[in-house]
Amino acid sequence: MRKAYLSRTVTVSEVIHEVLVQVGNFKDHNIWISLQKPETLLAEAKKLEQQDPEQLPLYGIPFAVKDNIDFAGLPTTAACPDFSYLPTQTAFAVQRLIDAGAVLIGKTNMDQFATGLTGTRSAEPYGICKNSLNPDYIAGGSSSGSAVAVALNIVNFSLGTDTAGSGRVPAAFNNIVGLKPTRGLISCAGVVPACRSLDCVSIFSRSAAEAGYLMDILVKFDPNDSYARDDRPLESTRYPDKEANLRFGVPKTEQLNFFGDEQSAGLFSQAIAMLQSIGEVVETDFQPFLEAAVLLYGGPWIAERYAGIRHFIEARPEQLHPVIRQVLSSAQDKNAVDAFDALHRMQHLKRKTHSVLQGLSCIITPTAPRIYRIDEVLADPVNLNSNLGYYTNFMNLLDLCAVAMPSGFYANGLPFGITLFGTALSDSRLLGIAKHIEALQRTVPKPIEQSDDNSEVPAASSTRYQRIAVCGAHMCGLPLNRQLLDLGARFYATARTSANYRLYALAIASPERPGLIREEAQGRSIDLELWELPKAHWADFIGHIKSPLCLGSVELEDGQWEYGFLCENYPIIKSFEITGFGGWRNYLQAKSADGGQL
Repeated sequence: MRKAYLSRTVTVSEVIHEVLVQVGNFKDHNIWISLQKPETLLAEAKKLEQQDPEQLPLYGIPFAVKDNIDFAGLPTTAACPDFSYLPTQTAFAVQRLIDAGAVLIGKTNMDQFATGLTGTRSAEPYGICKNSLNPDYIAGGSSSGSAVAVALNIVNFSLGTDTAGSGRVPAAFNNIVGLKPTRGLISCAGVVPACRSLDCVSIFSRSAAEAGYLMDILVKFDPNDSYARDDRPLESTRYPDKEANLRFGVPKTEQLNFFGDEQSAGLFSQAIAMLQSIGEVVETDFQPFLEAAVLLYGGPWIAERYAGIRHFIEARPEQLHPVIRQVLSSAQDKNAVDAFDALHRMQHLKRKTHSVLQGLSCIITPTAPRIYRIDEVLADPVNLNSNLGYYTNFMNLLDLCAVAMPSGFYANGLPFGITLFGTALSDSRLLGIAKHIEALQRTVPKPIEQSDDNSEVPAASSTRYQRIAVCGAHMCGLPLNRQLLDLGARFYATARTSANYRLYALAIASPERPGLIREEAQGRSIDLELWELPKAHWADFIGHIKSPLCLGSVELEDGQWEYGFLCENYPIIKSFEITGFGGWRNYLQAKSADGGQL
């Protein structure tokens, strides 16, 4: 988008109009708690259009913030209507973004008082925020709306908060990047505390490079944040190349836990196999990390959560979400002896875990053990939420930083993610490694199953496979995906076209399918999936393709070309244009939310 602004091919007003359309398209996902008025946003757009985009690093970029972060002009609710107040000052971090030219669209839904990892603990009238890929599944919490707004391409990035995993779990469940920075690196002034000594403002973006770009803007010492770090420089953004022997730590096999989900175990094995092609993977003792995680809710830090909103709880306890009231019920049983015992124990665990990290480029874990349906979580809210924190709860207690990033898909099309973590102030180095892995994901196919002989992942240049771009019913979990799987195809990566295409819902026989047409004058980027199909079965596959669909060359966002589905022009006059949705999944979700009618 910044390139488009700099080349004067789009205006801020045009972008804001498109954002407002997208907000309406996905209203049933319960993403927003409050929105700026359209006239306010358009006035801000006109004001920006009088300025030089070269001078503002986030000129005209739309973003969102979690509704426990203050913005003067919109109420802060922390997803509790009776807690609501209208701040007179914008949070330090949000102001940094606005000063850089970004446009705040609104405040996003969340687990009430940032207590939860599911996204199902928001009070009425806000409702449960739904997963961006499948509304029957949880979006993850507590920063649910912030993640979904980015995943559905409504905004370019967003801010969340992360105390126990709230900036990482939603990233994993919505196939985006979540940066949980070192504590105190991004100011928490103007943030409703969850656990003040542990809270972090987090970043949701579509890539590690974007997260790093945003971090450079957000990191500035704030004397009004009592937990702010000083101005020591971050570790180098450079990351080792293959010859420098990247060393990835992973938990011992017996210390991994997927709570019965075999697909998650398989996807993590695939991630490890991929990493073995660029470095050494070594098993590490994960037990001290797990011991630290138990202390977050089992130790005295639960009392710190209580203390953050004590006056409200004691004045209006009935206004708390029932599950959160249950979670906080043990807080008053803690005493000073418990607190000092836990602090001493945590200091010991810090020493042990930092010793484990010595000599490693980072440790890599699943971001979450598995993903649950909304109805499953509502039936067992505390235990399933606890499961989700298995790989996240220890992070801030141990003064670590982390990057959560996509790493494949389940058979039903939902995303799986991994997390890279390291010691405090290694944020830039982790982002560099994440960019290295993203590049690898674009060039190395992911096998459906890990090979029995532990051989390396086959290179992209393998002569046995032909890559193909699919944009509709052949995507993961959709009706025609089985045609690819039955022929031995394997998922490669998500991708987007260049900004030269239009998409239509074709009026042809079931199952419903889109038509992708190249249109350089009025096109935009469209979501795709890239698959690797055995060349031996290429003829079998294309034999299923009937007019008006055909195979041709599709230009990707990075300038590469791949074989992919295109459409002849003749059926377009009877078809419904859906280019504005940005992809077939987004269209299907909006249609489902609208009762099957658009």
